Formats: sequence, C-alpha cells, structure tokens
Amino acid sequence: MTILITGTAGFIGQALALKLLNNGNKVIGLDNHNNYYDVKLKEDRLKILMKNSNYVHEKKDITNKKDLENIFNHFKPSIVVNLAAQAGVRYSLKEPLSYINNNLLGFANILECCRHNEVKHLVYASSSSVYGANTLMPFSVKQNVDHPLSLYAATKKANELMAHSYSHLYKLPTTGLRFFTVYGPWDRPDMALQKFASSIMNNKIIEVFNNGNHKRDFTYIDDITECMSRVIDKPAQPNAKWSSKNPDPSSSLAPWRIYNIGNNKPVNLLEYIDSLEKFLGKKAKKKFLPLQPGDVPNTYADVNDLMLDFNYKPQTTVNDGIHNFVEWFMNYYRQ
Repeated sequence: MTILITGTAGFIGQALALKLLNNGNKVIGLDNHNNYYDVKLKEDRLKILMKNSNYVHEKKDITNKKDLENIFNHFKPSIVVNLAAQAGVRYSLKEPLSYINNNLLGFANILECCRHNEVKHLVYASSSSVYGANTLMPFSVKQNVDHPLSLYAATKKANELMAHSYSHLYKLPTTGLRFFTVYGPWDRPDMALQKFASSIMNNKIIEVFNNGNHKRDFTYIDDITECMSRVIDKPAQPNAKWSSKNPDPSSSLAPWRIYNIGNNKPVNLLEYIDSLEKFLGKKAKKKFLPLQPGDVPNTYADVNDLMLDFNYKPQTTVNDGIHNFVEWFMNYYRQ
C-alpha cells in the first residue's frame, strides 16, 4: 500500500513510518519541520527513514491546502494517517492560535483531500486530554467528552466531530485514536520523560506538578505503533446497531470509530521518576508544585474495544519502557 503519514519528523510519526516500511509498505512522509522543539532531533529521526528506498519525504505544511492537494494528486495514497498537529497542553495556554491554525484548519485540509481522492481510510491522532473534567475511571470511549480543560483538548475533540461529519456525508472511513501519554526512545524534549532525564543528568531541579500525585497511563511507543498498524488495515465500518435513542459515542451509523490506546495500568508519577532514577543511576532534585491549569489529574484507559476489534492490548511495562528510553537517551545525547 501507499500510505501518507503527516508528522513523520515527529516522535510517533517517525516510529509508525518505520514500522510500516519494515512491513513492506510505501510511505509518503510529510512534515513542516517547525521549531516548536529542537529541529535537529526531527532531522535525525528523518535520517533513519530516508535510508529506506520506499520512503519519500515532503517538507510541507498541512495548513497549505494547495501543497497538500498536489501531494495527494501525485502520490494517490490509499491510506492516510494524520499525526501532524500542534502538541502540548501547557503551550496551548500561551499560543492558542497555533492550535486553531494547525489542529483545525490543517485537519480540515486533510479531510478535504481525502474526500476528493478516494482515500480508503483516514486514521488520525486524538488524545486522552479530551476526557477533561471526567473523573470516572477508567476513561471509556463510551463516556461523554464535552468538558475539555485545555484548548489542545478542545481541538482534538473537534477533530473527532469534523471526521464524523465527513464519514457521514461522504462515506469516508475515519478512525480516531486517543493516545494516553506515549513515551519511549526518540520522544520529544518537552515531554516529561526527556525533560526529567535531561535535568537529572545536568543536576537541575525537576518540577513535579500536582505534588507528585499525578497518575498516568504511560504507553510505550512500540505498543502504539503495533496498535496503529492493525487499525490501519481495518477501515472503520458503520455500526448497524447504533441507535439515536441510546447513542454510542464511539461509533456511528457512518463509517466512524474512536478507540483508546493506553497501557490500561496507570502509574503514579513518583514511581515513574523512581524508575527513571534507577536506570540513570542518579537521584533527582525535585520541586513539588500544584496542579497546572489545563492538566488532567489522572488518566486510565479502558481498552476493551481495542482488544475486541484488533485482538491487541498494549503491554510493555513502565520499567522495560524506561530502560529502553534511557539506553537511547544516553547514547543520543552522549551522556
């Protein structure tokens, strides 16, 4: 298959592209190489992909509709995976318009191009952040998610709604994936694990929000890409049993589905830090701070639908995942 993946210079995008290439697919990668974080890290991820002759890279922006149309017209992808977005909950408090432009306008361009190019399946990144003010655990795709706590979360919820309208109107199969705290080798410098590791190794204080009482459903990158590779091969189908009298928020009479991808085993943030300290061989200097605006206190994924439909459940332990991350981190940054 020819698969178009947006955001291939990013953490999840690069890992997914590599997996699909190893499975024998042709991958068209698209990324704008923006400077939200270290561009060198993005370019180093791409160097690995460029070694494969079945990978083609386009340095373009999904907010540029004309460029996007040209790519679709030229490569005719049968599957599209949209991972390009403005990431980060806290950054959305500072630069809200970046989220409107990238996550809403950019996604609308993706939907339009899929609509006009007979794409067989659009898979796109949503987020556990959409659960917002929900407190019933574990978070289930059967729950209402109408109370986001950040603009980032609101744009991801909006993506799910936009996708539904295209699935309904144009019969475009779309699948949204709510990622739960993805981590692992090659992750972003603004994410907790790499921020903590860098600070610990450089004898700097790490900021521990919510006084360390966060619980997160940390999900290892290889589990994420394995799930995604299975989802890609199975386009969303209408749910014939869907009823407007008792609507299922995760499915529809249209070819539209939503899934959680999480480890289904929440871990306390301090346990996460303990594991990182163990593999780094160094203790952290901690500064405890209150819960930050926009943050969700705890996350915990119900992955029953994922297991039923794709016969897979993320399973990498936090200890194994952090061990793999530390090996990469120490080598990449030559600590």
